[in-house]
Amino acid sequence: MASSAFPTRDDFAALLNESLGGEDEGFEGRVVKGTVTAIENDLAVIDVGLKSEGRVPLREFAAPGQKADLKVGDEVEVYVDRVENVHGEAMLSRDRARREAAWDKLESEFGEEKRVEGVIFGRVKGGFTVDLGGAVAFLPGSQVDIRPVRDVTPLMDIPQPFQILKMDRRRGNIVVSRRAVLEETRAEQRTGLIQSLTEGQVIDGVVKNITDYGAFVDLGGIDGLLHVTDLSYKRVGHPSEMINIGDTVRVQIIRINRETQRISLGMKQLESDPWEGASAKYPVGAKLSGRVTNITEYGAFVELEAGIEGLVHVSEMSWTKKNVHPGKIVSTSQEVEVVILEVDEDKRRISLGLKQAISNPWESFAENHPVGSTVEGEVKNATEFGLFIGLDGDVDGMVHMSDIAWGISGEDALALHRKGEVVKAVVLDIDVEKERISLGMKQLERGAPAVGRATEGERLSKNAIVTVTVLEVRDGGLEVQAGDDGATGFIKRSDLGRDRDEQRPERFQIGQKLDAMVTGFDRSKKPTFSIKAMQIAEEKQAVAQYGSSDSGASLGDILGEALKARENQE
Repeated sequence: MASSAFPTRDDFAALLNESLGGEDEGFEGRVVKGTVTAIENDLAVIDVGLKSEGRVPLREFAAPGQKADLKVGDEVEVYVDRVENVHGEAMLSRDRARREAAWDKLESEFGEEKRVEGVIFGRVKGGFTVDLGGAVAFLPGSQVDIRPVRDVTPLMDIPQPFQILKMDRRRGNIVVSRRAVLEETRAEQRTGLIQSLTEGQVIDGVVKNITDYGAFVDLGGIDGLLHVTDLSYKRVGHPSEMINIGDTVRVQIIRINRETQRISLGMKQLESDPWEGASAKYPVGAKLSGRVTNITEYGAFVELEAGIEGLVHVSEMSWTKKNVHPGKIVSTSQEVEVVILEVDEDKRRISLGLKQAISNPWESFAENHPVGSTVEGEVKNATEFGLFIGLDGDVDGMVHMSDIAWGISGEDALALHRKGEVVKAVVLDIDVEKERISLGMKQLERGAPAVGRATEGERLSKNAIVTVTVLEVRDGGLEVQAGDDGATGFIKRSDLGRDRDEQRPERFQIGQKLDAMVTGFDRSKKPTFSIKAMQIAEEKQAVAQYGSSDSGASLGDILGEALKARENQE
């Protein structure tokens, strides 16, 4: 009875343990409230109702970069690490208390996908540390901003929102992102801004980035693409030729895709279209000056004015240079004269002619060298059917192999000439439309008509027997002329007769007429003659006509009969 009326010390201890759940279980590892009893140097002395007080550094009560606002009598929450250490003091932590409270709050916000507020206060490898109201999180460098940030100093020590990407309380890991918040905010701004924009609207923007194909312009929270083809009506090689990063430009909204939130912009749409009335400004046949802006395999583009370009097709570039690259005729930035050939205002196309701006060399040649005139030129090429001769005005004329020389085959005549040789010829025909000039070389020769046994009107031909007149007696033979004013040729000493006595040039006299056979033509197309060849040919003919020498008749008898027969015919 007395024991129940007057509790003992053990009774009080049991009651205390019961109310706190045991001494260790009740305090250690828990967040409890305490009172600041004193401030000593940089420490706050706190009473939490244990046997002894605990000391906590003042910095644990301050926000990053700030001083602690703490005084005696303030009530604070602390975390009890241990009830009593070796010095008999309670081991308390304000940071742990804040951390535990913060973790509870962060887990709830993470589950609800809410943004959390934090302060960037330090740098670590690969990123930064963020104070989330007591819990320390890791901010990767790639998650600081939408674009790479060189200097993060302006972003430190200021409260700002973050998005928790992942957290693990057991390991004490939290990863946050500032970039996700910015992207979400920006997406909201873009959606709101894009709803306020309309196609055709004119708006000012700031150039944020320049690429080869255009520029990105900030329209106040949303970017639009200004394609290089919409910068100007004139040809623009690179956007940097007209604009720079940071420039404020006035643009027109061409297209808006609200699903993809893409906006196409244009600057040239704010200018007057130079193609309006192009047909009237550039009539067909007009001769104008322009600048070569681009060269391709199929021609060259010539700028007539800013925004107006025409194409000179490769076939319209030169009268004489065929199948050559346009770059070998004109060069970029060269000023040239062109003629308007065709204008298609709807398709924005103008066909130009470069060769039409100069005189047609075939017409000029026809005026200066009519049919029958004599020309001189270099053999440019030899083909299987004739020779091409370079003429005035950078045009070529062709000598067909049948018009190279008299009396020999076309193949033999072609073999007489080489590329690079300078020759003379007569103009036989000119076809300006087909750009053809026909020439003849044999027409310049004094091709004499045949005399003696050759039929009247026949030209000199190989193996023909003709009468020649001795013009000059030389040691090596005779210079002779066919007929009275025919072609001149030569009889070599060895061709003056079959016998050695007959091969003496001195037995002939200037002006003497004699018969000889045409044996061929030299490279200058002069005929060569031979008395010896004629004698052999006549002997063979006599043998064939009067029988062989085996019949008993002598060769002299046979020749005598042949000569008598010829005299009778004459």
